[in-house]
Amino acid sequence: MRPADRDLPAGQPRPAARVRLAALYAGGFLGPFGGAMTSSVLPEVGADFGVSAGSAAATLTGYMVPFALFMLVSGTFGERWGARRTVLLAYGGYVVASVLCAVAWSFPVLIGGRALQGAANAFTTPLLLATIAAVTPQARLGRALGVFASMQAAGQTSAPLLSGLAAEASWRWAFVGAAVVAGALAVVGLPADPPRGGDRPRLRSAWRLPTLRLAAVGFVAWGCLGGLSFLVALRLGDSFGLSAGQRGLVLTGFGLVGIFTARLTGWSIDRFGARRCALSGAAVGGVLLAGVGVLPSVVAVGVLWAVAGAFSQAVIVGLNALVLSADGGNRGGAVSVVQSLRFLGGAVSPVAFVPLYHLDPVSAFLVPAGLVLAVPPVLLLHHDRSRPDTVAARR
Repeated sequence: MRPADRDLPAGQPRPAARVRLAALYAGGFLGPFGGAMTSSVLPEVGADFGVSAGSAAATLTGYMVPFALFMLVSGTFGERWGARRTVLLAYGGYVVASVLCAVAWSFPVLIGGRALQGAANAFTTPLLLATIAAVTPQARLGRALGVFASMQAAGQTSAPLLSGLAAEASWRWAFVGAAVVAGALAVVGLPADPPRGGDRPRLRSAWRLPTLRLAAVGFVAWGCLGGLSFLVALRLGDSFGLSAGQRGLVLTGFGLVGIFTARLTGWSIDRFGARRCALSGAAVGGVLLAGVGVLPSVVAVGVLWAVAGAFSQAVIVGLNALVLSADGGNRGGAVSVVQSLRFLGGAVSPVAFVPLYHLDPVSAFLVPAGLVLAVPPVLLLHHDRSRPDTVAARR
């Protein structure tokens, strides 16, 4: 019997299991979409509530902070309560939060709804990843995680466009759409939780030193590479005079390349090893980022930034594969910590690099490029060398 069919009663058709398996991957779209859905409609949101577009940017922070902080513990608690039950409840919470945002009658209510969205999504992403690892043959784990990563990239890349289109009528319709998608995913459901023996997972089991090393790599890799689109946008405007629409078009290349190469990235992880792919992604990504900061051609900057999307995916998918293929009974908790630090890195990135950009634009790119080149090798090459990082390494 296929792993995805384990939750089926006798006589239930296998297509139902396939639908649930598809919903498992589709859940990866919802979180990044929710995080970025107000990024292109800040002026409209601000105008509705009588605040500036800069103040309306709090709708982004209001989502990301609870999302990242709750994810520090959400995986472990979800493993205790049951991944399927937890994710379905989180989808329900996401529906309520999205409706609250759609009908928000004041700006504080909107911020509260965004915070609830972020908190709810914190209980989906790591548990979806852990469930994928549970229902996927180990030899194909990298490819499965690559597909999930492509869905995440699709959510993040499409959010500004879809929200912008919705704002032609009202930005509130974007939240209605998010509520409908979350409700549909809850109705479809997920594969059954795999059998688990032993004691209930504890928080400390997710905070082991090998996991913290991987989390630190995610913090640096996303904060200094994947999360630097704002810095690239500043350079595109200041150095080349691109308009907002032109900047958005160039930035979209990063996500599109990440979407179309994620499956290839997963195959490479299965074939060559997760640690090797993560190290290669960091090395090439760091060099590409340096080029984005110094090359005098807007075409070259756009191409390098787009290609960097593929190598950023190699780092993140490689880290997920490393933590999910490790021994231990709390994979959900461990990947939760890694994902949390990844998004915290993205949240800290503007605070760290925008002031540096105003002092010296070139250094604002070379410093994060240097960190991406230096930190992952130091941490990953010390990541418990006695353990293989993938099934391919165990063959």
